[in-house]
Amino acid sequence: MRPDPAITFWEGETYAPLPGLTLIRCGGHFPGSSVLHWADGADGRGALFTGDTMMVVSDRRYVSFMYSYPNLIPLSPSGVRRIVAAVEPFAFDRIYGSWDGKIVASDAKAAVHRSAERYIAHLQG
Repeated sequence: MRPDPAITFWEGETYAPLPGLTLIRCGGHFPGSSVLHWADGADGRGALFTGDTMMVVSDRRYVSFMYSYPNLIPLSPSGVRRIVAAVEPFAFDRIYGSWDGKIVASDAKAAVHRSAERYIAHLQG
């Protein structure tokens, strides 16, 4: 690693690099896995940029969670609950995932809850 003034290291559960933007440490497939909340996104209803912490799936009414995507190892129920709890305080209506076109266009907070319930239920049989 090479020091650069453009790189800011942060600790804690959240960090606001600019007004209206908040990084949220969710954990997941690695302890520092984070998402970005944009308060003014989705026409002021809030948006999350999730990378692969919450993966927008083909049925764009849902997201999914994995410990290891390359090895297809599922995330534990406690890991899923941690992610949901981390984003719960934030208002968001849209999720932008990692790949082009992977967007939950509306009702995204409900999609996260619905997805977590479905995911955990399947893990628990």
